[in-house]
Amino acid sequence: MSTIVQTAVAAPSAKRAPNRAWRKLKANKGALVGLAIILFFAVLAALAPILPIADPIATSWSAIRKAPSTAHWFGTDDIGRDILSRMIWGAQASLMAGIFSVAIAVAIGVPFGLISGYYGGWIDQIISRITEAFLAMPFLITAIALAAFLGPSLTNAMIAIGLSATPVFVRLTRGQVLAVKTEEYVEGARSIGLRHFSIITRYILPNVFAPILVQATLTIATAIIAEASLSFLGLGQQPPAPSWGSMLNVAKNYLEQAPWMAMWPGAAIFLVVIGFNLLGDGLRDALDPREA
Repeated sequence: MSTIVQTAVAAPSAKRAPNRAWRKLKANKGALVGLAIILFFAVLAALAPILPIADPIATSWSAIRKAPSTAHWFGTDDIGRDILSRMIWGAQASLMAGIFSVAIAVAIGVPFGLISGYYGGWIDQIISRITEAFLAMPFLITAIALAAFLGPSLTNAMIAIGLSATPVFVRLTRGQVLAVKTEEYVEGARSIGLRHFSIITRYILPNVFAPILVQATLTIATAIIAEASLSFLGLGQQPPAPSWGSMLNVAKNYLEQAPWMAMWPGAAIFLVVIGFNLLGDGLRDALDPREA
């Protein structure tokens, strides 16, 4: 009887939790600003093929390093390509790299973290030692090494960034599982004979999802910077395809003659990274059960 009552009481609270989090997120102005910035660049990237903009790879020898004007709002680069067009198309590469690389890290790191934290013992020892070994290496250095090994391309850059970010999610998930698996509802599920897979997917994973979501949002910002860094070094998006990092690589040679070549892609990276950080901070506050 008490079990039925507890279940009946738990159901409304499960419904209230998302509503409470959404109300808190809407009340956070910083998070809304971050979300607006992300949506702005995402819409630009999605609509790039149909927007009335110039061809991002079309060159014009009569428009080399032209300052911003009505013909070219953000100016042109060293071979006459429209910077505004290249920035809009470059948003596709940067956002895609950020999202897909983090998706790779979550897809690999979360299962290993769940297994390590739930089963413990020698499995936990092996996974933890490997994770600590990778965490001992700087994130960006690991990404550069993997990208150089795999070969220069946007796909390989995303794989390199995703693998480099995986240890963070393994450690985070393991720590959350260790805190959750001793709760009474998990012990109750175990006592009635539920399989380990069912306990992990139905009781543990939903209760560790919030910090993983927050970490994923913040890591997207880091991944976008990493992709720009790899493209700057020639290990990411390959010319003539546009990328904010590769645009900065070209612009570094003309900082005095054409500062707008570096200013606009640099501002785009700054805004998108700030947007994801603001949204991540807002999600952390909204999903924290200790906050009223």
